[in-house]
Amino acid sequence: MPAPTRLRADACPGVLATHDAADGPLARIRLPGGALSGEQARVVASCAEDLGDGSVHLTSRANLQLRAIRDVDELVTRLAQAGLLPAPGHERVRNILGSPLSGLHGGRADIRPLVSALDRAICARPDLARLPGRFLFALDDGRGDVAGEGADLCWRALDEDSGALLLDGADTTFRVPTGQAVAALVAAAAAFVRTRGTAWRLREADPAPVLSALHPFGTPADVAGSSSEGPPPVGPVAGGIVVAAPPFGRLSAAVLRELGDVVVTPWRTVVLARPGAADGTDLVTDPAAPSLGVSACIGSPGCAKSRADVRADAHGIAAAGVTAHVAGCERRCGRPRGPHVDVVATDGGYRVDGTFVTVERLAEALIARKGHQ
Repeated sequence: MPAPTRLRADACPGVLATHDAADGPLARIRLPGGALSGEQARVVASCAEDLGDGSVHLTSRANLQLRAIRDVDELVTRLAQAGLLPAPGHERVRNILGSPLSGLHGGRADIRPLVSALDRAICARPDLARLPGRFLFALDDGRGDVAGEGADLCWRALDEDSGALLLDGADTTFRVPTGQAVAALVAAAAAFVRTRGTAWRLREADPAPVLSALHPFGTPADVAGSSSEGPPPVGPVAGGIVVAAPPFGRLSAAVLRELGDVVVTPWRTVVLARPGAADGTDLVTDPAAPSLGVSACIGSPGCAKSRADVRADAHGIAAAGVTAHVAGCERRCGRPRGPHVDVVATDGGYRVDGTFVTVERLAEALIARKGHQ
């Protein structure tokens, strides 16, 4: 596939290069594998309170965002001291998903050491600093959760000793030993950098050079069907571990400060290993809570493109018990990958799967849609 002609530069935000949102500079903090230590969480919480809007926002790539930043230089200093900016030249390309329960419960292999090794390997390669900010790596422990998240390059464990290499979600048939997984992913990413032209994602580029780069690391094999557990559901897991959902992916600084070590997931939830960490907070831990089905973009006043305060309106439909994403404009930022009702703000109301309804009848329209999900 020929690479598209890009009319604008890749402007994915980071900490050193923030995005100018309607409510002020927005900074995105990369968390390879979603891992955030308790000490780092406390630093991020203080930054949100002292320098931002008082909240920490989860992203669909298991990263964090701080909004309305008042002093970017001070933010950089604090995050660097906390070890959250280990390689400033590579900060926007440290996009690595990891199975969030790996090493805690289930899975065929513990991919946490691989996440750390891949992060170090990416940061050690000057050429990989030229990866687009949208390029995504994934390391799946075999349960198939992050393998379905559309990563450009993914290694999925088959057992403790080997795994499958996926390009844009498709199995390449290459079987790569666990000890070679990081080297294979780095070599494939380097091949993409050399040959991508103006492509931002692997799906937009010629895959042949990337596939060629994998030959030294693995052997082709018959492709067998692989099952997927999907995202870990909200609620207790085992041994005191719990998956919790912040309302609309937004954590108050006060709550984050008390959680201890956390793993942020690509589904805007957090994995908590300390028993009782979610007690007394607004985190949702009941898998039957109807609000879990409703997500929303930041909306007004945070985004100048939004036609409505979508989060306020989304609160009004949370009890409808329907899976829906409420967006302030046609970009539909933050929408989930799975099936959902499409709710987009327009002049005077919303379009629900293309049909206009007023704000006052939005909940009614969604309840009517519930029977079709």
